[in-house]
Amino acid sequence: MHSSDRIERKILLKAPRSTVWRALANAESFGKWFGVALNGKRFVAGERTQGQITYPGYEHLVWDVQVARVEPERVFAFRWHPYAVEPDMDYSSEPTTLVLFELEDMDGGTLLKVVESGFDNIPAERRLKAFRMNSRGWDDQMTNIETYLAAP
Repeated sequence: MHSSDRIERKILLKAPRSTVWRALANAESFGKWFGVALNGKRFVAGERTQGQITYPGYEHLVWDVQVARVEPERVFAFRWHPYAVEPDMDYSSEPTTLVLFELEDMDGGTLLKVVESGFDNIPAERRLKAFRMNSRGWDDQMTNIETYLAAP
Protein backbone atom coordinates (compact mmCIF):
# COMPACT_ATOMS: atom_id res chain seq x y z
CA MET A 1 0.00 0.00 0.00
CA HIS A 2 1.43 3.36 -0.99
CA SER A 3 0.42 6.33 1.09
CA SER A 4 1.36 9.94 0.53
CA ASP A 5 0.74 10.66 4.23
CA ARG A 6 3.31 8.35 5.81
CA ILE A 7 6.80 6.98 5.42
CA GLU A 8 7.51 3.60 7.02
CA ARG A 9 10.87 1.91 7.52
CA LYS A 10 11.91 -1.24 9.39
CA ILE A 11 15.31 -2.64 10.20
CA LEU A 12 16.45 -5.61 12.24
CA LEU A 13 19.28 -4.37 14.43
CA LYS A 14 21.70 -6.95 15.83
CA ALA A 15 21.59 -5.50 19.33
CA PRO A 16 19.48 -6.04 22.44
CA ARG A 17 16.45 -3.81 22.89
CA SER A 18 18.05 -1.92 25.80
CA THR A 19 21.03 -0.97 23.59
CA VAL A 20 18.80 0.18 20.71
CA TRP A 21 16.67 2.12 23.19
CA ARG A 22 19.73 4.01 24.49
CA ALA A 23 20.72 4.91 20.90
CA LEU A 24 17.22 6.36 20.39
CA ALA A 25 16.15 7.89 23.68
CA ASN A 26 19.49 9.19 24.96
CA ALA A 27 19.69 12.53 23.17
CA GLU A 28 23.49 12.58 22.98
CA SER A 29 23.60 9.07 21.49
CA PHE A 30 20.74 9.89 19.10
CA GLY A 31 22.61 12.96 17.89
CA LYS A 32 25.74 10.94 17.11
CA TRP A 33 24.06 8.69 14.54
CA PHE A 34 21.33 11.11 13.41
CA GLY A 35 23.70 14.03 12.76
CA VAL A 36 22.76 16.61 15.40
CA ALA A 37 24.87 18.17 18.16
CA LEU A 38 22.86 17.27 21.27
CA ASN A 39 25.56 17.29 23.94
CA GLY A 40 24.01 17.99 27.32
CA LYS A 41 20.45 17.66 25.92
CA ARG A 42 17.69 15.31 27.04
CA PHE A 43 14.48 13.99 25.48
CA VAL A 44 11.56 14.67 27.82
CA ALA A 45 7.94 14.10 26.75
CA GLY A 46 6.19 17.44 26.25
CA GLU A 47 9.42 19.42 25.91
CA ARG A 48 11.32 20.81 22.94
CA THR A 49 14.82 19.67 22.09
CA GLN A 50 17.04 21.67 19.75
CA GLY A 51 20.55 21.21 18.41
CA GLN A 52 22.80 22.26 15.56
CA ILE A 53 22.60 19.85 12.62
CA THR A 54 25.99 18.28 11.87
CA TYR A 55 24.93 16.44 8.70
CA PRO A 56 27.07 17.67 5.75
CA GLY A 57 25.32 20.38 3.77
CA TYR A 58 22.80 21.16 6.52
CA GLU A 59 25.11 22.53 9.23
CA HIS A 60 23.48 25.97 8.95
CA LEU A 61 20.22 24.56 10.34
CA VAL A 62 18.89 23.94 13.83
CA TRP A 63 17.14 20.62 14.48
CA ASP A 64 14.02 21.44 16.49
CA VAL A 65 11.60 18.81 17.77
CA GLN A 66 8.76 18.57 20.26
CA VAL A 67 9.14 15.28 22.13
CA ALA A 68 5.75 13.54 22.11
CA ARG A 69 6.26 10.15 23.79
CA VAL A 70 8.97 8.39 25.73
CA GLU A 71 7.90 4.88 26.77
CA PRO A 72 11.08 3.11 27.91
CA GLU A 73 12.36 0.40 25.57
CA ARG A 74 9.14 0.56 23.54
CA VAL A 75 8.21 3.89 21.93
CA PHE A 76 9.96 7.18 21.27
CA ALA A 77 8.18 9.87 19.26
CA PHE A 78 8.61 13.52 18.33
CA ARG A 79 6.95 16.11 16.12
CA TRP A 80 8.86 18.32 13.69
CA HIS A 81 8.61 20.37 10.53
CA PRO A 82 9.69 17.99 7.75
CA TYR A 83 12.46 19.13 5.44
CA ALA A 84 12.43 22.63 6.93
CA VAL A 85 15.70 23.63 5.25
CA GLU A 86 15.23 27.20 4.04
CA PRO A 87 16.97 29.36 6.67
CA ASP A 88 14.90 32.45 5.80
CA MET A 89 11.52 30.71 6.01
CA ASP A 90 9.40 30.62 9.15
CA TYR A 91 7.83 27.16 9.40
CA SER A 92 6.31 27.71 12.85
CA SER A 93 2.75 28.18 11.58
CA GLU A 94 2.82 24.96 9.52
CA PRO A 95 1.53 21.65 10.82
CA THR A 96 4.17 19.14 11.93
CA THR A 97 4.67 15.47 11.14
CA LEU A 98 4.91 12.80 13.83
CA VAL A 99 8.00 10.59 13.88
CA LEU A 100 7.34 7.37 15.80
CA PHE A 101 10.04 4.83 16.65
CA GLU A 102 8.86 1.44 17.94
CA LEU A 103 11.02 -1.39 19.26
CA GLU A 104 10.19 -5.08 19.21
CA ASP A 105 12.24 -8.12 20.23
CA MET A 106 13.07 -10.41 17.32
CA ASP A 107 15.27 -13.44 16.82
CA GLY A 108 18.75 -12.08 16.32
CA GLY A 109 18.13 -8.62 17.74
CA THR A 110 15.63 -5.80 17.87
CA LEU A 111 13.20 -4.72 15.16
CA LEU A 112 13.17 -0.94 14.84
CA LYS A 113 10.12 0.50 13.08
CA VAL A 114 9.99 4.16 12.11
CA VAL A 115 6.81 5.81 10.87
CA GLU A 116 6.64 9.49 9.92
CA SER A 117 3.05 10.55 9.36
CA GLY A 118 1.09 13.72 8.71
CA PHE A 119 2.42 14.74 5.30
CA ASP A 120 -1.11 15.28 3.94
CA ASN A 121 -1.32 18.32 6.26
CA ILE A 122 1.90 19.93 5.02
CA PRO A 123 1.29 22.89 2.65
CA ALA A 124 0.82 21.62 -0.91
CA GLU A 125 3.76 23.55 -2.33
CA ARG A 126 6.15 21.78 0.11
CA ARG A 127 4.46 18.41 0.59
CA LEU A 128 5.93 16.31 -2.22
CA LYS A 129 9.51 17.55 -1.77
CA ALA A 130 9.34 17.08 2.02
CA PHE A 131 7.98 13.55 1.55
CA ARG A 132 10.63 12.62 -1.01
CA MET A 133 13.55 14.10 0.92
CA ASN A 134 12.48 12.57 4.23
CA SER A 135 11.83 9.23 2.56
CA ARG A 136 15.42 9.22 1.32
CA GLY A 137 16.57 10.56 4.68
CA TRP A 138 15.01 7.66 6.60
CA ASP A 139 16.76 5.19 4.31
CA ASP A 140 20.05 6.87 5.29
CA GLN A 141 19.17 7.04 8.98
CA MET A 142 18.37 3.30 9.15
CA THR A 143 21.89 2.65 7.85
CA ASN A 144 23.31 5.23 10.27
CA ILE A 145 21.80 3.64 13.40
CA GLU A 146 22.86 0.18 12.23
CA THR A 147 26.43 1.41 11.70
CA TYR A 148 26.40 3.25 15.07
CA LEU A 149 25.26 0.13 16.93
CA ALA A 150 27.81 -2.09 15.15
CA ALA A 151 30.75 0.13 16.17
CA PRO A 152 32.89 -1.25 19.00
